[in-house]
Amino acid sequence: MSNTSDYKFKGQKHSSGSARYKHIYYGDVSWWHVIKTELIITLFGWIPGALGLGLRSIFFRFIFAEIGHKTVFGKDITIRHPSKIKLGSNVVIDDNCVLDAKGEDNDGITIGNNVFIGRNTIIYCKNGSIWLEDEVNLSSNCQVFSSNQLTIGRGTMVGAYSYFLSGGEYDINDPTPFAQQSGMKTKGELTVGANTWIGARVTVLDAASIGENCVIGAGSVVNKPIPPYTLALGVPAKPIRNLKQQPE
Repeated sequence: MSNTSDYKFKGQKHSSGSARYKHIYYGDVSWWHVIKTELIITLFGWIPGALGLGLRSIFFRFIFAEIGHKTVFGKDITIRHPSKIKLGSNVVIDDNCVLDAKGEDNDGITIGNNVFIGRNTIIYCKNGSIWLEDEVNLSSNCQVFSSNQLTIGRGTMVGAYSYFLSGGEYDINDPTPFAQQSGMKTKGELTVGANTWIGARVTVLDAASIGENCVIGAGSVVNKPIPPYTLALGVPAKPIRNLKQQPE
């Protein structure tokens, strides 16, 4: 996987608008895959209620690279590069979510078993990869971004409006205007350990990995790694106590 700051889509200079559209939204797949996906989403993606849930559980199975059993899709979900999206069993993806696995040489998005993704949550790659392990729970209106490698560990709970950023930085020492930079700089991979509780409106920045069995207080900004079994909070987040020790 490329972590360089000069990442560009190879298809940006395609002569036709249709070829550019396919490259940006679907990647290197056949036109049959594009037409099939567009038709399924157009016919069934908007239908509300139990009817919509039932139809999407049947027909959305033909969109993704891999999909397990009993996966539930809400309405009006945006799906980009579905050939790089793998879903486990008993996954719930609520209304208005975005799954975008774009990239040239990345693994895309992998979602384990028994994962819940709350409404309006955006999970997107920019030549990075994202792995949500089994039993991860993302509340509504979260954003998970990766231009590198981002992993959220098994059983982790994430409060609403939280933001995870792996890569996506700009070079302030580069004379190139920010709008013309690729935004691909990264300090390293971002990992959230298993059985961690992330409060609402928490921001976790590039390479600020969090250990297992941690608690991060609501509204915190994590800009440095947090060791396992730590209660941390604040802006920036600072360790308050070791959760293995009983409070005095």
